[in-house]
Amino acid sequence: MPFIPHTDADIRSMLQTIGAPDIDALFEEIPAALRAPGLPGVPPALTEMEVGRVMGDIAARDGRPLNFIGAGAYEHHIPAAVWAIVTRGEFYSAYTPYQAEASQGTLQLLYEYQTMMASLTGLDISNASLYDGASGLAEACLMAVRANRKSKSQRILLPVALNPNYRDVVEAIAGNQNLAFELLPYDPGSGQTVLAALEPYQGQDITAVVIQQPNFFGTLEDVDAVTDWAHANNALMIGVVNPTSLAVLHPPGEWGAKGADIACGEGQPLGVPLSSGGPYFGFMATKSEHVRQMPGRIIGRTVDLDGKPGFALTLQAREQHIRRSKATSNICTNQGLLVTAATIYLSLLGPQGLAQVAAVSMQRTQQLVDALTRIQGVRLAFDTPRFHEAVLLLDRPVKGVLEALARRGIVGGYDITARYPSLGNALLVCATETRTVGDIETYARALAETLRSAAVAA
Repeated sequence: MPFIPHTDADIRSMLQTIGAPDIDALFEEIPAALRAPGLPGVPPALTEMEVGRVMGDIAARDGRPLNFIGAGAYEHHIPAAVWAIVTRGEFYSAYTPYQAEASQGTLQLLYEYQTMMASLTGLDISNASLYDGASGLAEACLMAVRANRKSKSQRILLPVALNPNYRDVVEAIAGNQNLAFELLPYDPGSGQTVLAALEPYQGQDITAVVIQQPNFFGTLEDVDAVTDWAHANNALMIGVVNPTSLAVLHPPGEWGAKGADIACGEGQPLGVPLSSGGPYFGFMATKSEHVRQMPGRIIGRTVDLDGKPGFALTLQAREQHIRRSKATSNICTNQGLLVTAATIYLSLLGPQGLAQVAAVSMQRTQQLVDALTRIQGVRLAFDTPRFHEAVLLLDRPVKGVLEALARRGIVGGYDITARYPSLGNALLVCATETRTVGDIETYARALAETLRSAAVAA
């Protein structure tokens, strides 16, 4: 709530009504030894104006830097209407709809969300929803083991060009459930997964193949070839996708001759602010034949006894609703509030609006790459088709350059040197529709001056 409406008189009246002498009496069952005598470090009570000033001062410490970092979380414009609607009490205070008969509004919104995500991914059914993109991929791998009954190996092929944070999470979650992950290398010239690396696995028992489109480097993969190879070898195909890119790229459901079997990813680009790393939400869609192996909740549309339309939890195979041994997932968080934001965001933008966001982001990234690679000591790592990220190679360690840029109010990108040491001094940069030509020129000037400075060691 924006404020606490109860006056001292209101509080006395409520206490009198329930027959309690004071507020402390409401907690008399708590032993005195367990009660905190005070709250060290918490300042005295402040007025609304004073609290606003304190919070403003704290927020100002972060500043408003120009942001050119992506790597899985992206700064997009969010129309003001999105969170104005999301924070209405009907949505903001509603949790997951365990009692469907009391949550028709929430259920309808989730149904509309599923419809949009199924359309966006080109697949039959979407859930609502998952914890985040990384754990969503782990869930997709576990789902593939259940769904691919021809396979007994529990072997999953992962590209090295997959977001390394996703690889870590997948290993932590699914690796401890006896899934074996084997890595597919990328071509140092193109940044794409090496298709020839699939040949040694020809005819072997492979449960699933994962491909990220666009991959962590921002490069576009040959998803058709990988999908057809997977199906020819009785493996399921899992696509990890950026939802914004699906407005201009072929959706997973259209990859290859048969389409991907499962698509998942991070929903943050769809109306969710960066928020210092979360909360975000994961999405997942699949073909109809795999629906009973999908984790999460699925909302369906039906009619009541009077023929009026209504919505219900159609499938809910999580551990709250079913025996643990039968549950499809033990990660039970449903990021309903963020899904609400995504639904409103997609509704406001529509297909044309989302395509415009994607197209302008691609254009801005190309302008960024052109501006930065004109600077001595900067070159492009992969000159292949990309979405809205690119890898640049510097003539000196990236860490010091980023620190110098930060002092000038610029978040210059993500240092991927440690995760991909073979690339050298590698910097992943990103531009979305929120970056202007002026922003790009400001970054280019700052980077050029930084690289000319003797203070940043080459």
